[in-house]
Amino acid sequence: MKKALLSILFCLFIIISSNAQASKSNLYKGTIDGKIAVTFFIKTEENPCTADLLYTSMYRYDKSGGWIQLDITQNTKNENQFVLVEHGFSGVMILKKDETSFSGLWISPDSKKQLKVELKEAKMTKKETESYEAKMEKVNYENNDC
Repeated sequence: MKKALLSILFCLFIIISSNAQASKSNLYKGTIDGKIAVTFFIKTEENPCTADLLYTSMYRYDKSGGWIQLDITQNTKNENQFVLVEHGFSGVMILKKDETSFSGLWISPDSKKQLKVELKEAKMTKKETESYEAKMEKVNYENNDC
């Protein structure tokens, strides 16, 4: 009886674990205004409560060392459209995604500047992924810790 119950519990655990989606991390490199080199790191996870996708992200201008945290919202009516708001509302991006790239606009808070954004996916090693995830955790802590 105990063996049967343990077997059932183990099977349920395996089924539940296999249904949980692992996170996916992507690196994108490109330009803003065709000349300002940028790097974006985006981590995608499934929301355990709603099954919607959650995005955690940051980017930086390659000639500066600091990362800017992004709050990403996906358009529920058109899943290829995203709004990315910079932490501190220093800018907003409206981007369209295709298979391996993003394109769209960066808009200044006063909406007077609108610059073209072009990003292409870049390969990462496991070690690089871990390094970017650690940086993102640090940026999130710095921006949101009380």
